[in-house]
Amino acid sequence: MADVKPDIILKYFPDLTEKQIAQFSQLFDLYSYWNAQINVISRKDIEELYERHVLHSLGIAKVCTFKAGESVLDVGTGGGFPGIPLAILFPETEFHLVDSIGKKIKVVKEVASALGLDNLQADHLRAEQIKSKFNFVISRAVTRLGEFYPWIQGKFKKDAINAIPNGILYLKGGDLAEEIKESKLKAELYPLSDYFEEDFFDTKFVVYVPQ
Repeated sequence: MADVKPDIILKYFPDLTEKQIAQFSQLFDLYSYWNAQINVISRKDIEELYERHVLHSLGIAKVCTFKAGESVLDVGTGGGFPGIPLAILFPETEFHLVDSIGKKIKVVKEVASALGLDNLQADHLRAEQIKSKFNFVISRAVTRLGEFYPWIQGKFKKDAINAIPNGILYLKGGDLAEEIKESKLKAELYPLSDYFEEDFFDTKFVVYVPQ
């Protein structure tokens, strides 16, 4: 039985408030319950929820600290990753989570409601249907970068208030050189192994594409 407490989150994010610790602590029971109804996480992965899903999502926070008043779009969020962990970590940033599969968005809404996340909106939509503009677009390996980019092109605010320019923060694994070359995008790679020591992160990256 894996450790299902969020200790691994506190290891890398030691300055959490009591409220944030309580919210992260609820995730295991919430996802265990909802995953039994609607499969959003592989059954074998649920015991590794905090490492493989929550901490993996928070890898984006090691590259970019979202600011109060910024807005972030999570495309193809599935069961709420990376959006839900980041919404807990950055309560003054607005997150909009979308997925084309309605039952996954049901899980996101139920989990967000149970956690009391009032900075998160979730909708059963494709990215192309969204008219709003955002400071950042985040996603976790929904498709190749070259296919992903047209979905979110033109959805960025012009004004930037962050230490890094507005853009895409994409969680992806493996050898990405060919995929980046094919996309013709100017991308910067941040290895998650620079921030997290667990073996799971050895081949995982945050791909940052400024706009």
